Amino acid sequence: MNERKSPLTARGIAIGIIGLIIITASSMYVALRMGALPWPTVFVTVLSMAVLGKAKGSTLEEINCTHTLMSAGAMVAGGLAFTLPGLWMTDPSASMPAISIIAISVTGAVLGTLFTIIFRRTFIEKEKLPYPMGEAAYNTLIAGKEGKGAPVLFTSLGASALFTFIRDGLGKIPSVLSIFGGSSLFPALSLWVSPMALGIGAIIGPVLALMWLGGAVLGYFIITPAGLAAGLFSSMADADAFRSNLGIGLMIGTGMGVAVKAIISLFRRRKDGSSQRLPGNLMISIAALCVIAVAVLAATTEITILEGVLLIVGVYLTTYLSGMLTGQTGINPMEIFAILVLLGISAVMSPTLTAAFSIAGVVAVACGLTGDVMNDLKSGSLVGTKPRYQIIAEGIGGIIGAVVAAFALIVLRSSLGGFGSAELPAPQAAAVAAMAGGLTDPLAFFIGAAAGLLLYVIGVPSATLGLGVYLPTYISSAMALGAVIMAAVKNAMKNKAKADEGAALISSGLLGGEGITGVIIAIVSMF
Repeated sequence: MNERKSPLTARGIAIGIIGLIIITASSMYVALRMGALPWPTVFVTVLSMAVLGKAKGSTLEEINCTHTLMSAGAMVAGGLAFTLPGLWMTDPSASMPAISIIAISVTGAVLGTLFTIIFRRTFIEKEKLPYPMGEAAYNTLIAGKEGKGAPVLFTSLGASALFTFIRDGLGKIPSVLSIFGGSSLFPALSLWVSPMALGIGAIIGPVLALMWLGGAVLGYFIITPAGLAAGLFSSMADADAFRSNLGIGLMIGTGMGVAVKAIISLFRRRKDGSSQRLPGNLMISIAALCVIAVAVLAATTEITILEGVLLIVGVYLTTYLSGMLTGQTGINPMEIFAILVLLGISAVMSPTLTAAFSIAGVVAVACGLTGDVMNDLKSGSLVGTKPRYQIIAEGIGGIIGAVVAAFALIVLRSSLGGFGSAELPAPQAAAVAAMAGGLTDPLAFFIGAAAGLLLYVIGVPSATLGLGVYLPTYISSAMALGAVIMAAVKNAMKNKAKADEGAALISSGLLGGEGITGVIIAIVSMF
């Protein structure tokens, strides 16, 4: 390992930018077309390793910085695709200049990177959250560069890739398996046929995975049938509205709990003199860039200065939640965070329709990039890369990716027609458009928010619980199944150290195989 050489090299930046452009454009297409976006983390790790692995003087840190840059634009594209198309679904005649779309995208990318600097030490060093995709990238790096565990990892990765190709490329395997079709009182129960889901469940472990499943059981199979039987809900649609708003409330209540705990902790540290702060010049720089962000948005979009100030606060809180949930579960519901901030600002201000979707776009991009940054920083912490180099790489990739994503959105809209069509259904953006008018069940939301705050303060992972309440059962059941299977296999093995190592490699392969195949299918579909 060469400590004297910066891991952020000119060749790494060039390779990263080329891959970034292709992956960002394909991510925009797949997000609009499929309403889903696979994490590109392992794919870009393998690609960077393939290009740099045999290069003279290459190191794991250089490969790490290269894949950090290369992946940055994918989630930026997702943030735009999951929000802005809702504007034209709501009003096909609405106008948003290209400079506005670029400003929204770049501002969100910059804010997501900035706030990650503040959260990194808490999530990665102090709480040591698992970050499944980050761990998978690290295991892939080690297996590829040093050969350690390579047969296990790449056998798992190959099997997962083949399975995903047969499922998605050939359409020979269903994506979701129905277990129970539902009744007048009980919703349907299904299972996601996904190696990635099993791998995530195995990495996050049975505690978080079963908490996640517990949220699904609570929402779908306790509250829903009990409410219908008692006459509290007039229909399954009303029960679904209560359940989804309750789940959203639990997640935002967690954010409130984060703020309360942070204030209490800060007060205690100042009182006993143990307060540790970021360097003053760094905080000044972050504050200055936030001011510039507000000014840029006010000058280029319909977001007013006061709305911009509230937006900065909302982005700060939701990027914290994004980093936490990505670390705990590998899931980053960026469009939900966008809805929450939009609803909060709309409660005290009256943004125009265009401003409302602009606000949602900034939040979703920032949260998407935060999840990506934290996954990369997790792999970097395990490799030993200095965080500042990865932050710089992510900043470069985030800004370039933001511009590419903005142009990709504009080109796809002009070349393939309007959004909401069979060609570009953009389902997440449709959900944002539906929620932009307000909560469908405010009572459920406020109950969830109060419960989420209380649970978080007493140490219960309420955001994970809320995710289970909100998301479909097929996701929760697959995660729990993966965690239980892996826990049972590990317990059956006598050598616990080898069991842990093998479990990590197999799980990483499951994630990587589906992630790589998903990105390749997206690139092929785009062309």
